[in-house]
Amino acid sequence: MSVLRSVFRPGWIALGLGVVAFAALCFSVLAPWQLGKNTTTSHRNELIRSAAKTAPVPIADVVPDPRRLDPDVEWREVTLTGRYLTDHQVLVRLRHVDEQPAVEVLAPFESNGTTFLVNRGYVRPEKAAAIPQVGPPPAEPVTITARIRRGEGTSAGRGVAPVDGAMTAYTIDPVDVGRAEQLTLAPFYLQLSAKQPGSLATIELPQLEAGPYLSYGLQWLAFGIMAPLGVAYFLYSEVKARRTAAAEPADGDPPPEDDSARDKLRAAGFATGAKQRQTIGAAPEVTGADDEVKRKLADRYGRK
Repeated sequence: MSVLRSVFRPGWIALGLGVVAFAALCFSVLAPWQLGKNTTTSHRNELIRSAAKTAPVPIADVVPDPRRLDPDVEWREVTLTGRYLTDHQVLVRLRHVDEQPAVEVLAPFESNGTTFLVNRGYVRPEKAAAIPQVGPPPAEPVTITARIRRGEGTSAGRGVAPVDGAMTAYTIDPVDVGRAEQLTLAPFYLQLSAKQPGSLATIELPQLEAGPYLSYGLQWLAFGIMAPLGVAYFLYSEVKARRTAAAEPADGDPPPEDDSARDKLRAAGFATGAKQRQTIGAAPEVTGADDEVKRKLADRYGRK
């Protein structure tokens, strides 16, 4: 009971609660977060592989209702005929293409009664935050080929706004662009393929790589298992040490008797006593010279 009382101290209880909370966080939040990102990346890679092998088709064959987008058709290459709305161009600032600063250029494209936001490609600014001068796309009707992309969304306070006489944005968000330009746009955008009417420098397909998300997810699972095991080991060591301390004799207590050692000591004592008795009881050896002295003394003084 004393061991249990020493173990269930506030420090051990706090440590146990902290480890339980950490393990629960690993299994319920951290590991699923990384494993979910791995699943998303793997799904995206599969969509890109499939789209790269598929020939372009009319957009109506892939997106029958432009107001809704099936996530599984992202990256598909489609064709559509219409015209650019040249007065509503938006520049996306502070982008990076091939690890260098870039400004991506957006322009609405009207086709069969629906207006799509088209990413024309990118230009290199003189400075990372500079606003470059970009010419408008062609105004006449054209047929373009582009890949379907989902919108990126917009953070609060970072929507479309005029800068140095040009409409600028930080992300590609068709909803936000439509609100700023007073247009009704489809909820996704089209990334223009190479050598198309109105195209600039082409944005290539991203590299297919899984990333570190799977290994990170497995690491969080391992941490969630190792933390309770570590506490259990330290708890076992604590209990073992206290039991050992409780079994040891206190200071001043005689050590436990050992029969074999006692017998050896007793035998050694008997042998020593025997030698002493032999030495004490033996008469001193009398030599011949001593007898002669005693005889002469007896003749001179007489015998008693």
